[in-house]
Amino acid sequence: MVEWTYPAKQDLKSIYDYISRDSKFYAQKVSFEIVEKSEKLDIFPEIGRIVPEIGDPKIRELLIQTH
Repeated sequence: MVEWTYPAKQDLKSIYDYISRDSKFYAQKVSFEIVEKSEKLDIFPEIGRIVPEIGDPKIRELLIQTH
């Protein structure tokens, strides 16, 4: 199970708040997409790319694409 740190939860809320200034619908959609994709880490812990600036294979980033 993925555990969200307090700063990560705050970041997600900030993302939601920022997008919701224009559209609550898209704020919910993006927030859901972020949570949904992070839950896949339980099954596929090596999903995502290694962060080039860090170079540690244990630290990866998941990209969320929105339009």
